[in-house]
Amino acid sequence: MTAPACRMTEHGSLPFLIKRDGTWLYKGSPITRKPMVCLFSTVLKRDDEGRYLLETPVERGVIEVEDVPFLAVELDWKGHGRDQRLCFRTNVDQCVTAGPAHPIRIAHDMLSCEPTPYLRVSGGSRYPLEARINRATYYELVALAEPGLVHGRKVLGVWSDGMFFSLGDLPSGWGG
Repeated sequence: MTAPACRMTEHGSLPFLIKRDGTWLYKGSPITRKPMVCLFSTVLKRDDEGRYLLETPVERGVIEVEDVPFLAVELDWKGHGRDQRLCFRTNVDQCVTAGPAHPIRIAHDMLSCEPTPYLRVSGGSRYPLEARINRATYYELVALAEPGLVHGRKVLGVWSDGMFFSLGDLPSGWGG
């Protein structure tokens, strides 16, 4: 007797929403049990169109994400300059070291020009899973920043795992 073959079924949209503040909702209600959110986060993927999916071995469905699915909520660093390593803890207790596989990028709000920092958590270069670096953690990064050059521009940035990440243009009148 042969075991029945398991086939993945795709059910279109699932009633999940990840809010900008990192809150996971199911059918409009917050998921309050952190272990449950952490479990769901392990089966979160992106498809070839950039949509967010929850994908188990037997089921897959699209979910809504307001910004990115994770928040970087804590920073631990060791070393200085090129030897520095920046390790971030996400809201789902994943630890990610910024570096070539996990770059930091800065986006700017179109209206206010406010910087919004992100960290690649996993995934390919086309549609990675990212964490938005929260404000307090971003301020810690800025405190670690040093002057550097990126594509001929003077910037403030941080080193991690042998890579320099720009946090923005060097303010005029900077004495560094």
